[in-house]
Amino acid sequence: MNGRGGCWRPVKPWRSAGEGSQRSRERRGSRGRSSVTGSKELQEGEKVGEGRIRRKGGGRKTTVSKEPRLREDLERLVEPVTRGDPESPLRWTSKSVRKLAKELQRIGHQVSHQLVSELLHALGYSLQANRKTREGGEHPDRDAQFEHLNSQAKACLAAGEPVISVDAKKKELVGDFKNGGREWHPKGEPEEVRVYDFPIPGLGRATPYGVYDLGRNAGWVNVGIDHNTAAFAVESIRRWWNELGRPQYPEAKRLLISADGGGSNGSRVRLWKWELQQLADETGLALTVCHLPPGTSKWNKIEHRLFAWISQNWRGKPLVSYAVILTLIAATTTKAGLTVQCQLDTNSYPTGRKVSDEDMATLFIVPDAFHGEWNYTLFPRTGSIDSFIL
Repeated sequence: MNGRGGCWRPVKPWRSAGEGSQRSRERRGSRGRSSVTGSKELQEGEKVGEGRIRRKGGGRKTTVSKEPRLREDLERLVEPVTRGDPESPLRWTSKSVRKLAKELQRIGHQVSHQLVSELLHALGYSLQANRKTREGGEHPDRDAQFEHLNSQAKACLAAGEPVISVDAKKKELVGDFKNGGREWHPKGEPEEVRVYDFPIPGLGRATPYGVYDLGRNAGWVNVGIDHNTAAFAVESIRRWWNELGRPQYPEAKRLLISADGGGSNGSRVRLWKWELQQLADETGLALTVCHLPPGTSKWNKIEHRLFAWISQNWRGKPLVSYAVILTLIAATTTKAGLTVQCQLDTNSYPTGRKVSDEDMATLFIVPDAFHGEWNYTLFPRTGSIDSFIL
């Protein structure tokens, strides 16, 4: 029943009881003055319009209509924070609806946190998390480097030569620690993990270094227990080649490696090039390296073709041991046919190793004509350039 019906119901008995009885009931408080006024309107047959209960403009006024500056003051509180105004009262605090309501009340508005929430949605605001999009300055030859890398990869794949994308995944604490994501459990029985993320002595952190074979949609992950150094990065490539690469590409003369421009496999890391030279000497392969341009690490194929699926496969599962980590990585698959193999690397990789100018002078390295600092090939020191397909 609506308000109009509520007023109409007592009209008939009041009318039959007479005027004095109506006033008597009003004085005793059985019906409020507003109801009597409403019944009078009904008796007079006042028209309110088809489909309406009250006259236009009738009823209690909204806070927004009574306080026309409310929207303006709310936007003044919210917008400077998003624009970086250091004078905003809430510049250095969270913008919760309760804090916004408290600040509006301080300047004279009668509002609740619920009304603030409704107004924010009406003004086009919503709760949003940070978005990772800024990776640094954009190099003028960024697109040209991607085109160069793409042409190199196409040529190698057409010739039946292996093309791999490499990178280190972020380190993971080993033990009963919280792992992002959710998994199905009986209601009210989540898996309990440690409150504090301090490494457990004897377990430490796992460092997965991945090798993704673009031609075969296959991944290899070398799970280290020590530092992520250039020696560890090249050892991961070496293990991939010995376990998978050599059997699958027995006629290969060249290996194309796509890598980030920074980190343990960075374009300026001397130890990276030194270790690659050792690998070239061991395998007899010409190792061509194409680094991604600065600020584009998330464009590396391995990020979204291998690492993203590993993270999804172990979401919500505490990585309680290295065995669990290896099992979860190896169980990673996709509808596109991705397969992953992995291995535990218990070697030590000390930091601080230096490669002298004299050592660098011994490398058989040929920079490319286009950005030789990003694109170069290391040849086996026992062969000649003419024996390789470039």
